[in-house]
Amino acid sequence: MATLDEITKEKQDSARRFHASMPNARSLSARLSELETVERVLARYSKGTQPRKTSSAKPTRGAKAAAPARLRGRRRGATAKSAGGSRNSPNLNDQVLALATGKTQQEIIAACKGARPNHVGAAIARHKRAGRVEERDGKLFATQPNGTEQRVAV
Repeated sequence: MATLDEITKEKQDSARRFHASMPNARSLSARLSELETVERVLARYSKGTQPRKTSSAKPTRGAKAAAPARLRGRRRGATAKSAGGSRNSPNLNDQVLALATGKTQQEIIAACKGARPNHVGAAIARHKRAGRVEERDGKLFATQPNGTEQRVAV
């Protein structure tokens, strides 16, 4: 693709000029970052060949943004599966209740692999409203149901 080659060449040229003259560093740095952004956008949305990797004057933070665009929609063979995987695994509500042993909400979210953070948060909120989980000092604790308290022998 001609435009990608031109951008790559101009990007290398800008990097070379950047190192050669430090007084113009600000303008060249801005131009270089501009070109890198345009290159990433073109790489993402172009249907043709992928651009060659080139070394620039400074590493970019958005290196992952150059990944090809994902296909939209669902594949034909995809089926709906739960995050747990098998029938015998506990559902998200049960997982959250089991993990509420003095952990923060962020720790519980990290422990529920495969579940979206907003789903875990919703499960925690449901347990709080139902009185099964209480929050003390930013940590979540499961409360004991009234019927399972241990009785003291007299």
